Amino acid sequence: MSEAKATTASPRSANGPGHGPGPGPMGMAIPTEKASAFWPSFMRFARRLKGESWWLLIVLVSGVVSVAMTVAGPKMLGRATDIVMEGYISRMLVSSGIPSTLSQDEVIETLRSTGQGQFADMVSGVTLDLQNPGIDYTELGRALILVLALYLGAAVLAWIQAYVLNGIVQRSMYGLRRDVEEKIHRLPLRYFDSMPRGELLSRVTNDIDNVSQTLQQTMSQLLTSVLTLVGVLAMMVSISPVLALVAIVAIPLSLVVTGLIASRSKKLFTAQWAETGELNAQIEEAFTGHALVKVFGRQKEVSARFAQTNDKLYSSSFGAQFISGIIMPALMFVGNLVYVAVAVIGGLFVANGSLTIGGVQAFIQYSRQFTQPLSQLGSMANLLQSGVASSERVFQLLDAEEQSPDPVDPVTPETDRGELRFTEVSFRYDPETPLIDGLSLEARPGHTIAIVGPTGAGKTTLVNLIMRFYEIDSGAILLDGVNTQQMSRDDLRGRTGMVLQDTWLFRGTIRDNIAYGRDGATEQEIIEAAQATYVDRFVRTLPDGYDTVLDDEASNISAGQRQLITIARAFLAKPSVLILDEATSSVDTRTEALLQKAMTALRRDRTSFVIAHRLSTIRDADLILVMEHGSIVEQGNHDELLQAQGAYWRLYNSQFSAADTEE
Repeated sequence: MSEAKATTASPRSANGPGHGPGPGPMGMAIPTEKASAFWPSFMRFARRLKGESWWLLIVLVSGVVSVAMTVAGPKMLGRATDIVMEGYISRMLVSSGIPSTLSQDEVIETLRSTGQGQFADMVSGVTLDLQNPGIDYTELGRALILVLALYLGAAVLAWIQAYVLNGIVQRSMYGLRRDVEEKIHRLPLRYFDSMPRGELLSRVTNDIDNVSQTLQQTMSQLLTSVLTLVGVLAMMVSISPVLALVAIVAIPLSLVVTGLIASRSKKLFTAQWAETGELNAQIEEAFTGHALVKVFGRQKEVSARFAQTNDKLYSSSFGAQFISGIIMPALMFVGNLVYVAVAVIGGLFVANGSLTIGGVQAFIQYSRQFTQPLSQLGSMANLLQSGVASSERVFQLLDAEEQSPDPVDPVTPETDRGELRFTEVSFRYDPETPLIDGLSLEARPGHTIAIVGPTGAGKTTLVNLIMRFYEIDSGAILLDGVNTQQMSRDDLRGRTGMVLQDTWLFRGTIRDNIAYGRDGATEQEIIEAAQATYVDRFVRTLPDGYDTVLDDEASNISAGQRQLITIARAFLAKPSVLILDEATSSVDTRTEALLQKAMTALRRDRTSFVIAHRLSTIRDADLILVMEHGSIVEQGNHDELLQAQGAYWRLYNSQFSAADTEE
């Protein structure tokens, strides 16, 4: 009926990555990931914004107009100051006896002739109106109203810019999360076996949130800072090219300071997010196995490992924030130097009449506005380094090797009998380590195939190959005459039901958990599945019946009741092939008897594969396959294998001789 070629493999390798010690926070330290390059990752994320072109244009236009209005404000305020000074000087000259009929040049000559040369230089820089001495409040009012209108318009446009930008960021993050979710469904089981769950969760949650915050805080500031820098520079040049040159000195100084500091903080930010993922993996593992940690008294060891990783995270986080935090004070120092230089040189220009007081006032405001975006750009280097480090970790997930695609034109079996045939199937987790080699067997419809063998023999690997959780290296697996590799995975798995040793139930009602087995199941079908698998018996004793809400770990019902619900779920799915993987190993004898009855009902008229260590549970199997090192070494029914006194006989006696001795 079946045949297999013997092969050798270590028990550990037969378990596969998901069942042996494998990688993970308890098995080995997660290496710190280093950022490959800043700009490639930054540009890769920028390309994800292509679909937002029109909205980005609105952001750009709003930003340009808003900054232009903001930049024009100081010059208008400077003009208001000049109106006050011109009126004040005109009144002072008329009061001092200067005839109002004199022109401005004649007034300057008169002042020089009386020994007031420095005052004459100052007067030469303003526009006098001796015919109407005093402050022109009408013109002053118009100037102030214009300034108010400019600042109000700039504020409204800045709000529009922020509103539109928020939509862009949230849609981009929505798309990124969607892509990650879709990617996870395309990843092979091998990826999840080699990636600690806490590390994966950290990339999907923490790192994406960090990218979102980085975009939210930097995109608007980056655009505004660059536009402000350009606009302010243009205004400064229009007021005084000489003073503008003094202010421009701040640019190379700021770039040098920012570059030196940012290069040192980049590695620390990368380490920070890698160690955050490692810490999450440890926490997830410790809390999932909290009871075992308590039982084996490993609290101190777990706490010590947590403290060690937490110390690393503290060191990298503190170092990254401290070093990047130096950027702002350093740039503020450069800005203050520029401010002092502008104030001193500007005062000299006012004294010799090259500039008005209002012009110097406006220039000083511009010098502050000029250094402010430089400081902002420097501080954004902090956020960008952190955000890019997180985006690289997300991109590593998106770039992970995917499972082979389904066929373009998948083949669907014409029948749904559940006939399964292995033909010369070979598989290895590690190319250098043989596991299953040349395995052939046939499972006929309605038969129960029991798979037994020592730990690491390859029993779970065999059913993983049936479900195409792993792809075979050679040979073929046929379901109802069709090669499973020619079928879509959804179709294959839709015809296959699975009940595992570890029950998986989600937060929700018992009804919802049973109905998970088949979409669109009616209430009557759910009740029938529950009755057939003895779930209805205990559900009727609960106050809320089928509306009883299970918590996150379904701890409000017993282990046996949880397992019965998973069996009812598989029963409702009505699969043609059923896989039971150690489904009764973690329950007591009385509950096991109940589960056996439920599984007997579930296996009826289905091809069933039963993986069991308790040989008493598979005595009535139509065919028992005994596996060692990935190969079938014996096959037959219970009585035939006992008479042969081979591997099955030895396994059977090892389980029951001890019990007989104790009696």
